Amino acid sequence: MRSLPGSVALRTFLVQLLALVLLATTLPARAELPDFTPLAENAGKAVVNISASAKSSKRAGQQDVPEIFRRFFGDDFNFAPSPQDKQSFGSGFIISADGYVLTNNHVVQGADKVTVRLSDRRELDAEVIGTDERSDVALLKIEGKDLPVLKIGNPDQLKVGEWVLAIGSPFGFEYSVTSGIVSAKARALPNESYVPFIQTDVAINPGNSGGPLLNMKGEVIGINSQIYSRSGGFMGLSFAIPIDVAMESVEQLKTSGHVARGYLGVVIQDISRDLADAYGLPRPAGALIAKVLPGSPAEKAGLKEGDVITQFSGRDINLSSELPQMVGRAKVGQSYPLTVYRDGKAKTLNFAVAALPDDDSDGAPTPAGKGKAAKPDLSRLGINSIRDLSAEEKAALKIDGGAVIMQLAEGAAADAGLRAGDVVISLQGKAVATAKQFADMAKDLPTAKAVPLGVNRRGQPLILALKLAAAPDADKADKAEKKK
Repeated sequence: MRSLPGSVALRTFLVQLLALVLLATTLPARAELPDFTPLAENAGKAVVNISASAKSSKRAGQQDVPEIFRRFFGDDFNFAPSPQDKQSFGSGFIISADGYVLTNNHVVQGADKVTVRLSDRRELDAEVIGTDERSDVALLKIEGKDLPVLKIGNPDQLKVGEWVLAIGSPFGFEYSVTSGIVSAKARALPNESYVPFIQTDVAINPGNSGGPLLNMKGEVIGINSQIYSRSGGFMGLSFAIPIDVAMESVEQLKTSGHVARGYLGVVIQDISRDLADAYGLPRPAGALIAKVLPGSPAEKAGLKEGDVITQFSGRDINLSSELPQMVGRAKVGQSYPLTVYRDGKAKTLNFAVAALPDDDSDGAPTPAGKGKAAKPDLSRLGINSIRDLSAEEKAALKIDGGAVIMQLAEGAAADAGLRAGDVVISLQGKAVATAKQFADMAKDLPTAKAVPLGVNRRGQPLILALKLAAAPDADKADKAEKKK
């Protein structure tokens, strides 16, 4: 019996339909996107718009008025019109029913007048209770009672990939809502040593600063603070201050108007694989001390240059950027155990936290004086020219000695990251006083093994891993010795 063409087509269609049905029943159900509607509606009531203004100290162009015009028109004459007050705009949110408001320091910094606009369109004058420039947090106070507030969440429970929501006033568009996910946690940013930022892909633009970052429970887990941008607008990278860090500042701002942070007193850097090999570490983790500041808590605790801090108060340190965050949040005046790796062994020291000085910079001018030229043979390292430090350079850099790298060729020094202008201050943990001494010490360096090289670069200490390649002849000699 012959099958009709239509019957074949029908059977084929039924088989394909059955396969699709079976496939659909076996595949996991696709997760639906979250509904932000109730979250935005409830949380938006406690979000505020902030405007800050600062009066100009003098009118533009007044100092440029010619004397002849002053004689006829007086000192008040001015070619240019009176400048307008400087204004900045941002966002914030209410954290207590009696009117405490959180925002960014950079929103209100230098302001003579701060105005807060509530979601019900009321405008209230705000008092700046205190600001903390290092964490970019400002605490304001407005008169009110039974105000809507946001619930404070726990950033430690936040997970990478979790949905988050931001509310603010980008470019003046009030109460704008944007969403995204958590991209990373505990992110360290340049010149922001004391804040472990939350990184998200939530669209943040000028005007969002100071607004809340919320989890799906409607809890504040961060304050939107910065973006990474080459154009001035949002490019997919935004950063928020964890709310627990901000709330630690709030308590101190309420009581004293300023924030005291823990201070260690060291210059640190990350551990590379070569440095880990040079110091005998099992893995490249920890904070390598490149310099101990004189009179600092670190010096009093017995820390030394070349120590690798691996734990603070029982918490492991993987990246050097984690140490300032831990110490900065420690209680001033309290002692904590500090574990260091020294001479191939772990050692625990007792460290008493002191308050971070107002000016914790340790910069110095770039060496510019003339030292005594030296011509030691450093071709083994790939260094063509080196000289002693002058007395003026030693005073400017606040160091007792060293040797300035003048010219480099290809070789171990360049491979280690050494640059022309660097000042070599130590080799294998021993101080370098002169260029000749450095050359003498370099003669005995081992091959195929990294050793620590201490340098001062533009006033900042740095430790590099210097590794000499084994010469071919030496390799042959070693192999011949082994055969014997």
